[in-house]
Amino acid sequence: MTGQRGLAPWLLVSPATLLFLGLVVLPLILTVILSFHAYDHTTGIQDSFTLKHYLTVASDDYYLTIFWRTLRLAALTTLICAVIGAPEAYVLARMGDPWRSIFLLVIIGPLLVSVVVRAFGWSMLLGSAGLLNQALQSLGLNPVRLLYTETAIVIALVHVMLPFMVIPVWTSLQKLDPMVEAAAWSLGASRFTALRRIVLPQVSLGMLSGSLIVFGLSASAFAIPGLLGGRRLKMAATLVYDEYMSELNWPLGAAIAIIVLAANLVIMLGYNRLVETRARRALG
Repeated sequence: MTGQRGLAPWLLVSPATLLFLGLVVLPLILTVILSFHAYDHTTGIQDSFTLKHYLTVASDDYYLTIFWRTLRLAALTTLICAVIGAPEAYVLARMGDPWRSIFLLVIIGPLLVSVVVRAFGWSMLLGSAGLLNQALQSLGLNPVRLLYTETAIVIALVHVMLPFMVIPVWTSLQKLDPMVEAAAWSLGASRFTALRRIVLPQVSLGMLSGSLIVFGLSASAFAIPGLLGGRRLKMAATLVYDEYMSELNWPLGAAIAIIVLAANLVIMLGYNRLVETRARRALG
């Protein structure tokens, strides 16, 4: 009887475990194996081991520039989402019903629309003949070039990723007793001091979760860089797509994907450890 009880948890998690192994771990292992295969433009993928693809990526300024752009825009998107999302979550947490439910629906609502549709919408707004430039021209100002720039990519990424920052911070604020902040005010602390010393340490783990989600999704974004960045401003996901679908160099595309994945993991794990350490010190 005791053995059956000990076996029950494993039986319950086995379907999810098999699904994870089949859809995540196995394709990842196959991608790693593929990245070490040689490739010839005349004969295709060859059954021989090589490190050429990794050496090519590590030594070519073309690939390094795209990697740097990917990480830089992902970090900038994360920073902007934190600056906008944390105050937005704070205001949302202090709202009462029914306004809280209404504004929460407004925040989550865009997630129901396809990323491709939203990217096309931004291309119509930011284009040379878009609504933004039409508004500038109606005011007697010169039109600005936003489409197919890094600015357009960041704007659209912030719009898409902002809910992933607001929801974790708002969840953390739900666990914070508002009377603790009120007690700080009654003891003479200013609102800024109460936010910095009371609220911010409590929501730091929520901001950590949101930052990791936003950074990971931004660094691997494909539709927005592809539609708003064009063929000139490539990011890591569009580069992998080109290697697979245009150049047909699958081993090189697999090597690029593995390098991007490894870089994201190193950055995210390092950031996770840094924020968690500071949060433990602040919370005692």
